[in-house]
Amino acid sequence: MARWSTRMALVAIGFVLVWVLIGKLWVVVMPVFIGLLITTVLWPPARWLRSRGVPPALAATIVLLAGLAVLGGVLVLITTSIVSGVPDIAESASSALQQAGAWLAGPPLNLADSQLDQLLQQGTEQLQSSIGSIADRLLAGVGTVTSGVITGILALLLAFLFVKDGPRFTPWLRGVIGERAGGHVTIVLDRVWTMLGGYIRTQAVVSLVDAVLIGLALVVLGVPLAVPLAALTFLGGFVPIVGAFIAGALAVLVALVSNGLTAAVIMLVVVLVVQQVEGNVLQPVLQARSLRLHAAVVLLAVTAGGSLYGIAGAFLAVPVVATAAVVLRYLGEVIDRHSAPEPVVPDRPDERDPEPVPRVEPDVPGMSGGA
Repeated sequence: MARWSTRMALVAIGFVLVWVLIGKLWVVVMPVFIGLLITTVLWPPARWLRSRGVPPALAATIVLLAGLAVLGGVLVLITTSIVSGVPDIAESASSALQQAGAWLAGPPLNLADSQLDQLLQQGTEQLQSSIGSIADRLLAGVGTVTSGVITGILALLLAFLFVKDGPRFTPWLRGVIGERAGGHVTIVLDRVWTMLGGYIRTQAVVSLVDAVLIGLALVVLGVPLAVPLAALTFLGGFVPIVGAFIAGALAVLVALVSNGLTAAVIMLVVVLVVQQVEGNVLQPVLQARSLRLHAAVVLLAVTAGGSLYGIAGAFLAVPVVATAAVVLRYLGEVIDRHSAPEPVVPDRPDERDPEPVPRVEPDVPGMSGGA
C-alpha cells in the first residue's frame, strides 16, 4: 500500500505540474490545438495533391487558400442574404413595435402615451447612468475579440506549417528521443491524429443535422433569411454552447419580428428540441463511436470542461479526454504484451501442438504521416 500510494502521489504531482504548465502557456497551447484541428480538415486534400507530385509547400498553400476561399464565400453568401432581407425585417419590426404600443395602451395595462414616454425617459436615464460600465465592458469585449483574431491568425499559420512539414515531425521526434521511446510516441501520436480527424468529422455531421432541421423549420414557417440562419447554425455548431445558443436566438428573434409571436414560439420550441436532442443524444452517441468513448463520458466531459473553463473548456474537453483514453489504451496494450507468458517449447517433438495458437498483437497502425 505504501509503495502504490507513493507512486499514485508522484503521478498526481506530475499531472498537476503539467496542468499548471499548460495554464501558463495557454496562449501558445490554444493556437497549436486549433491549428491541429484545422490541419485534420486540410490534410486529406493536401495528401492527394502531394501524391500527384505537387511540392509540399505549394500543396499546403493551395489547400489553405482554398479553405479560406470557401469560408469567405459562405460568409459573403450570409452577408448578402442578410442585407437583401433587412428592409423586409425592418418593416416588420416597425409594424411589430406599433402593435406592441397599441397593446400597451389598451387593456389590461391601459398605459397612456405620457406613461409610455415616462418609461422611455427612465430607461434612457438608466442607460446614461450606466454608460461608464457599458463602455468598460465594450472595451473588454474588443480586447477579447482582438485576442481571438490573433489566436486565429496564429492557428492558420501553424496549420500551414503542419500541413507542409507534418510528415517529417514524427521521424524527427523519433530520432531525438530515441528509437525505443520514439516508437511508442509515434504510435500514440498517430492514433491521436486519427482521433482528432474523427472528432472533426463527427462535429461537422452534428452541425449539419442542426442546420438542416432548423433551416427546414424556418422555411416551413415562412421566416425570411432561412438560408443564412441555417448557415450560421452550421458554423455555430463548432463553438460549443455559445454558438448554438446565438444561432437559435437569432432564428427566434427573426421569426418574432417578421412573422409574429406564434411563429416565434414555434421556432423556439423547434430550436430547444433540436439542441437538446443534439447535445444529449446525437453528439454523445456519434462521438462515442468515433472516439471509442462511452456517451456518458462524452456528456460528462463537456459538462465538466464547460463548468471549469467556460467555452474553451467545453470545446477542448472531448478531444482531451479522448487523447487521454488513447494513451491509456496503448499503455494497457503494452502492459498486456509484456506480461503475456512466453510460449513453452516441449522437449519432445511428439508433444508439440499440431496447430499452435498464434500470439495476438495489439492493433498498432503504422505511421500515416500525420501532423
